[in-house]
Amino acid sequence: MVMGSHDLITINVGGQRFTTTAFTLRKHQDSRLARILDGKDPEHKLVNGQIFIDRDWTLFKFILEYLRAGQISLPAEFSDHDGLAREAEFYGLHVLVQGLSITPRSKVELLEIRCSVQESHGTFRVFSSSNRTLEALASRISVFVEHPNLRGNLPPQTQNSDTPVPVQRPSHHDLVFHCGTDHFARDDFSARFVTIKPDERKLLNSSNVLGLLMDTLLKEGFHLVSTRTISQEEKVECFTFERRQNTHIVLSNEIHSRDDDLRSEATMAQSKKTNRKK
Repeated sequence: MVMGSHDLITINVGGQRFTTTAFTLRKHQDSRLARILDGKDPEHKLVNGQIFIDRDWTLFKFILEYLRAGQISLPAEFSDHDGLAREAEFYGLHVLVQGLSITPRSKVELLEIRCSVQESHGTFRVFSSSNRTLEALASRISVFVEHPNLRGNLPPQTQNSDTPVPVQRPSHHDLVFHCGTDHFARDDFSARFVTIKPDERKLLNSSNVLGLLMDTLLKEGFHLVSTRTISQEEKVECFTFERRQNTHIVLSNEIHSRDDDLRSEATMAQSKKTNRKK
């Protein structure tokens, strides 16, 4: 039985069923899947449009993605690169094997929050392996200083204002800001309120600021990996986060050229039929 390019094929890999077209499976003529369709693989047979392969189906979905699109996108948490390379080798996808060997693994971005939470104020220092991340975070954090007991009694440059105080950037890899109240003369004090966009609340309590900062990082794809106490006397806590990036493997040139070859073959076949009719 000759399979047409648009005929549906069901592949059972390790108990999980996948459905695709014969056209997709024949994109690599020297692959095992193409050989199975052509009846040239001694271990596997096509029976009633179905193929059973006793392999890892969790990795086969990436194999099928590669056949369909000429590229794959590995999730940030993916770690079994060697296993995927073995599966690609089994299916005879040597270009994919080579691509996996030269493609960098997913990068891990580290970020650390060190905070000193006192009764009336808090100090936050954020370290990151990515300067771009710190720049983006610094642009979202605003500190507003108010002097409730001295309103109208300060020089114009120190009056209460809606203009925020920028966070400090001691280096490319860290930023520092403060919140809470500071007493500086008898009953007089200043209050530092913190906002972190897109949240518009002005937070004074350091525990609330810490909670919002951590929620912001989690929404940006970071994961909390550890906590530790640096100084019990000064109440300095450290929170370590990491964020992994997806790995994209693009090998579409070969696929596209193969698609063009198949289309050309189909066009030539159709042309021959037309000429015979004439």
